[in-house]
Amino acid sequence: MMAMIKSDSAPVIDLPDLAATNAFGRRVAKVLQRGDVVALKGGLGVGKTTLARAIVAGLSPESEDVPSPTFTLVQTYPVTLGSGPADLWHFDLYRLDRPDQVYELGIEEALADAVSLIEWPELAAGLLPKENLLTIELQITHGEARRALIEGGASWRSRLAELL
Repeated sequence: MMAMIKSDSAPVIDLPDLAATNAFGRRVAKVLQRGDVVALKGGLGVGKTTLARAIVAGLSPESEDVPSPTFTLVQTYPVTLGSGPADLWHFDLYRLDRPDQVYELGIEEALADAVSLIEWPELAAGLLPKENLLTIELQITHGEARRALIEGGASWRSRLAELL
């Protein structure tokens, strides 16, 4: 069971266990549109890749293996959005040394025509479209429990209600 808390600045969702985190990821998947960027923030081991896997599974149930792109830096998946087929790009920018290295990963193509999930988005912050950006910052509360702080750009205003 998830609890939603309204903070002064952004909605907060308590995710008491792994099942709640996976369910939240599937809810995010249902409202994604072409051009959306989901920035997954938080420290090492907080569950960014777990949430990303749940989002990919929600859009592409046939994708049985969703590896972390920690070493490959980017993975792409064919997905089905409400508007039809699209691509989802899952970036992990943790190992990049410089912000300009994101261009070598094809980020411009992803931002133009796909859905992008970006772990460690701080390195690409200046490139990310503010209007289509959904930022989810995960924090460990205890054990498997997490807290998700959520902030959405202008195109997310109406869709945020569906997530909460």
